[in-house]
Amino acid sequence: MTRRVTQLLIGLILYGAGCALMVEAGIGLDPWTVFAQGIAVQTGIGIGWITNLLGFAVLLLWIPLRQRPGVGTVANIALVGTSMQLTLNVLPAVTGWLMQGAVFVAGLLSVAVASGLYIGARFGPGPRDGLMTGLNARFGWPIWLSRLVVEASVLLAGWLLGGTVGLGTVLFAVLIGPFAHVALPLLDTRRPVAPATDAAAQPAV
Repeated sequence: MTRRVTQLLIGLILYGAGCALMVEAGIGLDPWTVFAQGIAVQTGIGIGWITNLLGFAVLLLWIPLRQRPGVGTVANIALVGTSMQLTLNVLPAVTGWLMQGAVFVAGLLSVAVASGLYIGARFGPGPRDGLMTGLNARFGWPIWLSRLVVEASVLLAGWLLGGTVGLGTVLFAVLIGPFAHVALPLLDTRRPVAPATDAAAQPAV
């Protein structure tokens, strides 16, 4: 349990920091962050705080979908946006395509590892993932269709509101799946624990 809780907290904080790196890179974002950035542009509220508010709003949509949040769901809402905002407050400005690309890739890799950490802790899905599974369970929509409809909608809305859509948006869509696919099995807390005699030979997780 101690490992699971620690892994959850580190994963969510790292996820927010990774999103902040991609925001600072300025070459495009994932659909939900585009939406949050668009609202932030229009309201003047920090994108991290908007991310928290969006997470809470999405959680309310779980009610008609008959989804039940877990501890991880609530922690996701509280920590991801907060970590993103605090990280953005201390990050220096990023200029030049080479540096922007490097910072974006660092953010993308951070998000992939963070996904493996918090999903592998098995404390419940994030609010946005739960929305997809809820649509699947309530209406029988395939997960891919649920994700496509929801993420295309928030991406379009975010872009119209002033969010950044670009090369990074495409890279995120193409690469986050394969990267997370590698991270998830490595960080799943259901993996057997090595015997104590072999512990020194095991990589830290």
